[in-house]
Amino acid sequence: MERRIYLRMESPEKAREIFLSRFDLQGLLPPEEIFTVGARGRVTAAPAIARWSSPGVHQAAMDGFAVAAAATFGATPESPRHLPLGKEAFAVNTGHALPPGTDAVIMVEQVPDPEADPITVEAPIFPWQNVRRVGEDLVAGEMVLPEGALITPWAQGALLAAGVSLVTVRRRPRVIIIPTGSELTPVEDLTDAPPPGRLPEFNSIILAGLVTEAGGIPEFRPIVPDDPAALTRALEEAVAAGDVVLINAGSSAGTEDYTYQAIAALGEVLVHGVAMMPGKPTLLGVVAGKPVIGNPGYPVSAVLSFEQFTAPLMAALAGLRPAPRPTLTVHPAQNLPSKPGLTEFIRVTLGRVGEKVMATPLPRGAGTITSLVRADGLLVVPALSEGLEEDLPVVAELLAPPEDIDGTLVVLGSHDNTLDLLATLLRRQDPQLRLSSGHVGSLGGLMALRQGRAHLGGSHLFDPETKTYNVPYIQRYLPDLPLKLINLAWRQQGLMVLPGNPKNIRTIADLTRPGVRFINRQRGAGTRVLLDYLLQEQGLKAQTIQGYEREEYTHMAVAVNVHSGTADAGLGILAAARALGLDFIPLLPERYDLVVPESTYQDLRFQTLLTVIRSPAFQEGALAMGGYDLHDCGRILWKQ
Repeated sequence: MERRIYLRMESPEKAREIFLSRFDLQGLLPPEEIFTVGARGRVTAAPAIARWSSPGVHQAAMDGFAVAAAATFGATPESPRHLPLGKEAFAVNTGHALPPGTDAVIMVEQVPDPEADPITVEAPIFPWQNVRRVGEDLVAGEMVLPEGALITPWAQGALLAAGVSLVTVRRRPRVIIIPTGSELTPVEDLTDAPPPGRLPEFNSIILAGLVTEAGGIPEFRPIVPDDPAALTRALEEAVAAGDVVLINAGSSAGTEDYTYQAIAALGEVLVHGVAMMPGKPTLLGVVAGKPVIGNPGYPVSAVLSFEQFTAPLMAALAGLRPAPRPTLTVHPAQNLPSKPGLTEFIRVTLGRVGEKVMATPLPRGAGTITSLVRADGLLVVPALSEGLEEDLPVVAELLAPPEDIDGTLVVLGSHDNTLDLLATLLRRQDPQLRLSSGHVGSLGGLMALRQGRAHLGGSHLFDPETKTYNVPYIQRYLPDLPLKLINLAWRQQGLMVLPGNPKNIRTIADLTRPGVRFINRQRGAGTRVLLDYLLQEQGLKAQTIQGYEREEYTHMAVAVNVHSGTADAGLGILAAARALGLDFIPLLPERYDLVVPESTYQDLRFQTLLTVIRSPAFQEGALAMGGYDLHDCGRILWKQ
């Protein structure tokens, strides 16, 4: 199959304009009449007119006695009026219709003896006092809601009060979702992990949820294999059945991406390729006058593409005005280079450190759906920019409530698997608190503390001269910062290799053998510092290791490289090896500490975290991961 190249990518703004301007968004869907009691959240497609007045009769607005106001004129405490019940005064409660001949209500608390007959009136009352008159709220024939109004719960009440039991509304668009890909397996068919070469199909669940939130009605279609004729048939059927069609995957420029071909065969491709990242493979078209969107297959790309194109389309069809997300000025925790020419959306966690809200980037891959799960905000890198600079203010779109941000402790530095355990237990201890960890390496964490960009740091920097951990580096880079060094764990560092160790790797020296591929940690990581020390100690040169220049930012990322076969070995911790079922060659234990400035140590949020660190739940969980020695866990080992 011929590969179709993106001939001209449009900016997200231009692509959206081309797409939406093609349709009569007001008239594409016919309106429908529904019961008012089920109309909350819908938008009127015609004015709603009152069938009767509200209230329909004169009503008492207070508990008391209905009277003819004229009968009370001249009444004083010295010269009261006496009105017999059932003749000149009538007991009424709020909402009761006024008896004939009455035009006012005396409040019960203004009558000296409400049980007496006749009642005594000591002050005059004017006509229509304490009375809701006919039509005070709505008059028959008056418009209750105009066209294009959102029906709120109180609008429902007004409609029903005016006798409007049926209301004409904009129809919710019916969105047909077509997942594509021969490698996909329906999630309902899976009881275990999918076999090699197969992937669970969950994007349609994500898209259906987004469709519902956007005001539409999602409808699933079966998975369509990578076959152009099958996809064309499925698209033709979907267009006949629905108002909008979402084709997930197959919109890129690969040899088995057939969405372009199917849309072009039945209609017109308006845009193929958008200058955004993630989401570049988005395809926008029209078939039989109906919108068709080819969503990228990677889940993050699919979500961001939906937000840029499908959500605005559906809002316009439903007559809704989507509220923009709230924004907040934040400071990136590290440099975020970006590819010029593409608008990039970077997912971040947020936490307030002093007067600043720090934005810690999450993995930027289009397939990392957990980056959306964990994200508090989105940073948008303009197409003409080469990225965002560390600590320079930028506006973020908020994905989380502001109170979550104020309850977040930001830890930057070296990665350790127990940080995720700590985050879980901290949230369990206090639902208002969170732990946001950014993996910038041990040295990067110390720099972040020096610049006030984190609450605490994670560090395991080995000093070859003193054969100790962390303290010499703290004295060098943070000499004037009052702080405490608190141990989290001792852990095993070693070489992670495939099960059975097929390359027979036993020592650091084996990494220099021909045919052995290595995966390294980034510069500034404590593991990288340790590796360089071990190489120097054994008189080995880094350039003799194939893959020394290949970098990852976490122990788990190194383990995944080994597990997937893109590397034969990586230096990391036993917990990461065990998590993926790898063999492990231990080299030496190392100390992983938390570097805690005194201002953070005194913070009640950190004191809660320290309680969690010292808890049996954390220690049991860490020991279950394997490779941890907790004899110093939670102890203050040094202070400055």
